[in-house]
Amino acid sequence: MFAGLPELGISNGEDLKETLTNCTEPLKAIDQFQIENGILLPTLQSALPFLDLHGTPRLEFHQSVFDELRDKLMERVATIAEGKEEDRYGKLEELLEKSFPLVKMPSIQPVVMQVLKHLPKVPEKKLKMVMADKELYKVCAVEVKRQIWQDNQALFGDEVSPLLKQYIVEKEAALFSSDLSILHNFFSPSPKTRRQGEVVLKLTQMIGKNVKLYDMVLQFLRTLFLRTRNVHYCTLRAELLMSLHDLDISEICSVDPCHKFTWCLDACIREKFVDGKRARELQGFLDGVKKGQEQVLGDLSMILCDPFACNTLVLSIMRNLQELLSQDSLPRDSPDLMLLLRMLSLGQGAWDMIDSQVFKEPRLDVEVVTRFLPAMMSVVVDDHTFTVDQKLPGEEKSSPPYPTTLPDAFTRYLQENRVACEMGLYYVLHIAKLRNKNALQRLLPALVETYNDMAFGDIFLHLLTGHLTLLSDDFGSEDFCSVVYDGFLLTSFSSKENVHRHTLRMLLHLHHKVLPSHVETLMKTLEPPKQCSEPVKELYTQLTEKLDAQKKSPPPADEAPSLDLGLHPVTVPTTASTPTTPL
Repeated sequence: MFAGLPELGISNGEDLKETLTNCTEPLKAIDQFQIENGILLPTLQSALPFLDLHGTPRLEFHQSVFDELRDKLMERVATIAEGKEEDRYGKLEELLEKSFPLVKMPSIQPVVMQVLKHLPKVPEKKLKMVMADKELYKVCAVEVKRQIWQDNQALFGDEVSPLLKQYIVEKEAALFSSDLSILHNFFSPSPKTRRQGEVVLKLTQMIGKNVKLYDMVLQFLRTLFLRTRNVHYCTLRAELLMSLHDLDISEICSVDPCHKFTWCLDACIREKFVDGKRARELQGFLDGVKKGQEQVLGDLSMILCDPFACNTLVLSIMRNLQELLSQDSLPRDSPDLMLLLRMLSLGQGAWDMIDSQVFKEPRLDVEVVTRFLPAMMSVVVDDHTFTVDQKLPGEEKSSPPYPTTLPDAFTRYLQENRVACEMGLYYVLHIAKLRNKNALQRLLPALVETYNDMAFGDIFLHLLTGHLTLLSDDFGSEDFCSVVYDGFLLTSFSSKENVHRHTLRMLLHLHHKVLPSHVETLMKTLEPPKQCSEPVKELYTQLTEKLDAQKKSPPPADEAPSLDLGLHPVTVPTTASTPTTPL
């Protein structure tokens, strides 16, 4: 406990033991030891007997003096470090040399740690001693750890790894949330709110202003994204940069070539819309990538691959298409639309680009614009024509049946093109938001086969299940239930456990609206196999309990229809012909 005192010429317990062993008058020896090792203040000696008269032990007195002096010393260390003196760090290094031998003494350790914390460059030898001792490493300040980490990537990786795992777990928990709602979904939190998450704040603190550590974290994120294809690592890449931006860490922001692009895109994500002015800014950054610096496209593509960025881009594309439709204009004639598609394509190609190390923007298939989008628009026109026809007086109605098939170009591109598939999926969400049952029944079966099974990804299923709550009353129809469950979800639930989970989530929320005969069939079909994960078993158990409770109690009175608050307008600069309701 008192190791290190002899090195500084200060007596310890062993010295006292030796003195008492070899002396003839122990009391005199103790007095002498107290005088030599007590507080060297002559006037204090005559005052100490007064403490004895008050029954105050000498230990208590010395401890209180020690604590006071230690606090003063720690304050002084901070004051010296924050001062302007040229030799301030020299003074701290001198103090470190004197105090470091006592670093294992609990009472002195805070002083040593305070000195280490305020030294911008701790001597290498001391750093190695701290790193080698688990207890010292654990208690040293993050400022000291940064200096250790920057030359020890493996150790830094061990510290960061649990945080990255925690981040992914939190994102996946949000996607499988028991709360099904169009108002509060995965994309509801603002960028600033998301950056207040525990993992982002901890990583930001660990990095501080250290560019080397920031680069290491980015390399970890790229490696994990490549290994897992998990797009949440792309979200963290953008959130981390913007968290440092919020703290005005110019040492890092000024050297990250993606900073201004990410900052501009962050503002678009906040508004859930890319307006014309910001679109031109983003285009300027993309066009400004110089020859020899193409590697920055890898990072830009990762930032655009962030689901929050992708969501904003596709919502903006939908708004753009709606405007073009109202103006009788073609998609190929809209520069804004072409830029949005370019960014969406760059984001969707992030994994391929980083994997191949070929830093070149992917070429957008021109037929996505000339064939797929017109096919998608023809579906919109079919629906509009049918709706108008239904409103005509009886004698003027042509009464054509609602179309059930889809244009070949639409289904083909859903299966063959990543960018087209993303737009097709968001069009389905738009249809669900409008509570358009007929169009949904026409579109959902086409999603069974999509590019890379994108329709069975967690983000789309999370959004779709939330949107379908707007059509809860339609689940009382056999036809609608068959399309949603038999025609779409149940086609892949046995091979994809995430689909199983999302199906149970939705049934848990809407079971009282679904036809009882259909619920019975679904419960048999959705019974979890033995080898499935605990979350699926838990959801099935919850659903079983709810259904049992429902059988025992009378059915609730019909609720008032919910207001469609999901279609709230977004205030953005628009032309006179731009609709205020987003697609």
